Amino acid sequence: MSVCRAPAPPIRMRLFIGIALPAEVSARISAFSSALPPLPAALRWTSPAQWHITLQFLGGTSGTQYASVTQRLAEIASPPVSVSIEGAGFFNRAGIFYLAVVVSPELLALHQQIAAAMRECGFPPEDRPYSPHITLARGRNRPSPAAFAPLQAALRNTPAPSFGGFTAREFLLYESFTDPAGSRYEVRARFPLAAL
Repeated sequence: MSVCRAPAPPIRMRLFIGIALPAEVSARISAFSSALPPLPAALRWTSPAQWHITLQFLGGTSGTQYASVTQRLAEIASPPVSVSIEGAGFFNRAGIFYLAVVVSPELLALHQQIAAAMRECGFPPEDRPYSPHITLARGRNRPSPAAFAPLQAALRNTPAPSFGGFTAREFLLYESFTDPAGSRYEVRARFPLAAL
């Protein structure tokens, strides 16, 4: 299996594993978000270039762990995964407006394979059920749930959004950076999903 990997940086990294969105899906999401009311100052849109579906968040990772992570991820065998995006929602306590991703058997199986592989690298899986989503907007310093009121009202008065689906043919290892303007992500490695 051919895997594209960047060399491991010598410093500690914040990593996560995810699926990128194809351009046509991002374009439909952009059209949807552009039609929504402006966000209050307590919220900000995420950049379309950063939209993704998280498979597992790893957090702080050493150079030694990085080598183990990329090796174990390269060993994962999974066919391409069908992804469907349905509906919008809010994580009020976390201050997040998101699009929900259907937990298909194929997506769940990939998530579980990754979680098992990452446990061997020292990253235990989360206790809560897997809830894949695409973060469209997030709060600054955990805003009050009232900050989402204009968005919630707009969604109640419009038809449920439909973004279609796509087939993921790879998953990615991302590094996360925190800048004054918000988070940004860089791809550290790509892992193909191929028919078994």
